[in-house]
Amino acid sequence: MADSVIAYIRTGSLLSNLSSKQRPLTGFRLSRGDSVGLQRRSWKNHSHGVHCSVSPNQAQSPVVAETTPAVDGNVVKSECYGVFCTTYNLQADEKTKSWKKLIRIVVSGAAGMISNHLLFKLASGEVFGYDQPICLRLLGSERSLQALEGVAMELEDSLFPLLREVSIGIDSYEVFQGVDWALLIGAKPRGPGVERAALLDINGQIFADQGKALNAVASKNVKVMVVGNPCNTNALICLKNAPNIPAKNFHALTRLDENRAKCQIALKAGVFYDKVSNMTIWGNHSTTQVPDFLNSKIDGVPVKEVISDTKWLEEEFTQMVQNRGGVLIKKWGRSSAASTAVSIVDAIKSLITPTPPGDWFSSGVLTDGNPYGISDDIVFSMPCRSNGDGDYEFVDHVKFDDYLWNKIKKTEAELLAEKRCVGHLTGEGNAYCDLPGDTMLPGEQ
Repeated sequence: MADSVIAYIRTGSLLSNLSSKQRPLTGFRLSRGDSVGLQRRSWKNHSHGVHCSVSPNQAQSPVVAETTPAVDGNVVKSECYGVFCTTYNLQADEKTKSWKKLIRIVVSGAAGMISNHLLFKLASGEVFGYDQPICLRLLGSERSLQALEGVAMELEDSLFPLLREVSIGIDSYEVFQGVDWALLIGAKPRGPGVERAALLDINGQIFADQGKALNAVASKNVKVMVVGNPCNTNALICLKNAPNIPAKNFHALTRLDENRAKCQIALKAGVFYDKVSNMTIWGNHSTTQVPDFLNSKIDGVPVKEVISDTKWLEEEFTQMVQNRGGVLIKKWGRSSAASTAVSIVDAIKSLITPTPPGDWFSSGVLTDGNPYGISDDIVFSMPCRSNGDGDYEFVDHVKFDDYLWNKIKKTEAELLAEKRCVGHLTGEGNAYCDLPGDTMLPGEQ
């Protein structure tokens, strides 16, 4: 007994239609010396389940009740996702006893380029802090499972002290178990000849299913960041399928657009980008998005008082931000990945760090109760503030002029049309597609 640990494997595809709580567990013993080899074999032999590996020589955070039986002084998880399941008490180590409670973060599309940049930022402590241990859950597809194994191996080999668990899987009901943050990146890109309505339906099905899984097994206060396009309407679909989770917990990523807008304003004004504040992206993450130069500031001074070229602001600046993703694809041969990962980090930090006085940030959130006169029940990028507790509030006292309001109404109309097109996925009845002209960004971020 002293030379072994208890481990469990959740069974695979034959039970994939059951909830995780309904699926049986198979227990066995393994010797400490054999654990690494068995871990590798399990990934191949149980490819439909969720597979877990821990960073070598790292002390694990306890995730079970204190009454759980111990083996050789170590706490054992009663229900874990993989074959390397022993956890250790962080409080017993002088170096880690002051750390926070472990949080669980799931990343979908985890074998993709955006995730490849993001995961290492998460694991390093750059995002949630250098006293915050984390568990990473990597969600992929049958086709990407081998690549997920490679990603998990790289994370292990990096020996991040804060990374306490790495799990991979293709079943969202298993991978989403108890997660505190869901970063939903995976989505089908728009290919040649694919109509917008078809892409909305294809990706909408993905996010409807993921919303149901989050609703069933995630933490009830899970924060959800939707990145996969079309992210606004995907976020709406996801939250509509997760009624047990507060709608305010769902965000569509428009921070990359905000960062792009700040960059262009800084270039024009001849200042560094950190001098630009109060930048809002209104509306959809598409070419109808509205970068707001009316309320933005440069070193505390309204942008229009620093940049007097109104024609540049209304035309060249606005179009540069709206079309930046498409231009990058033409230049680079692929969609943005590193800058998207950075913007995800920025978006998370905006929710877990108090917003500086007088400033705000952009996020695609549910419009219900907004003070701006924007239609309810769509996910629309708006100015938000946070106390650093993961929640947000709308910003009051925002100025509008005719130019800004007319642009906002155009992007609102597009999102309302997208909503009608996915009525079958939001519980509102049959879909009716009357989408306006082709305004979606080309496939990706």
